Amino acid sequence: MKHFLRVLTQFFVFLYCKCLWRSLKFVVRKFTGSCELQRICYNNKHGARRTHKIESSLRYSKHELLQSALSVHPDKVEKTIDDIMALKKINPDTNPQLGISLQASLLQVVGYRSLVSEVEKLRREPYDCENAEHEEMLLKLWKELRPDTPLTGRISKQWCEIGFQGNDPKTDFRGMGLLGLHNLLYFAEHDKATALQMLQDSLQPKHNEVGKPDWEQKNLDKAIGYSFAIVGINITDLAWSLLVGGALKTHLYNVAPEIPNLLHFQQTFCYLMQEFHRFWIEEDPSDIMEFNRVRSKFHRRILRQLKNPDMALCPHFSASDLHLVNL
Repeated sequence: MKHFLRVLTQFFVFLYCKCLWRSLKFVVRKFTGSCELQRICYNNKHGARRTHKIESSLRYSKHELLQSALSVHPDKVEKTIDDIMALKKINPDTNPQLGISLQASLLQVVGYRSLVSEVEKLRREPYDCENAEHEEMLLKLWKELRPDTPLTGRISKQWCEIGFQGNDPKTDFRGMGLLGLHNLLYFAEHDKATALQMLQDSLQPKHNEVGKPDWEQKNLDKAIGYSFAIVGINITDLAWSLLVGGALKTHLYNVAPEIPNLLHFQQTFCYLMQEFHRFWIEEDPSDIMEFNRVRSKFHRRILRQLKNPDMALCPHFSASDLHLVNL
């Protein structure tokens, strides 16, 4: 019965998209004198609301030119917009703002696709200890997080001090490749104060001490006790899944005026690191064995927030003052 209802629902959705929706668009255009793209641009402010609707309109259009517009190279966007305007018989001289709005939204769409490819390339590139650039990045991460403590050797138990699992961090990068290292180093370099504070907090074991004042005892009860670098790699995985799954479109379409780039992704990672840190404290898990439960709950919360088309996670990046806002 459930299967039958699901098939029936899919049939009606297909019927709507192929017939009723297009018929409705034709009637509305005749009545208003403007095409769907014009109505979207004129009735929605720049950002995720407009870009989501333009992306959907182009994807489900019957015209091959409009469908293919979603996959053009960023350098071809301007010409593509001219072609769309000609196809729709829209005079650019009397509708100058329309071309500007379409171009900005289309740049966001194709830029997001390019960003996914760039991030995926970094994720698939394994850490290579024979690569001087990789080694330099790793050693720089140590210097940023442990500026007053020299590293005794490339293979050392000291790596555990910044949250790696063993003597050689390269094994911890297997899941996220160079993407994990890039994100951790960006966080340590561009928001050093917050990164150092989180690292310090993470090293505090969860324990009770007799004889401490109530306020101090409460802080100890809420101590962190997780591995900073490993959590950073896990949050990289979370940010990557949000990106490839499309959930980050809402955020990036609201914060990137045109083309989202790797910088926007790394800023989002920094935001997620800090928010997860707060969330972990709020959840007050008994030990690190609850990490997957807390991470899953945090992931669901971010997904719920990103369903708001006006949401931006970090509109003006300053990790000492990051917070969710409604634009």
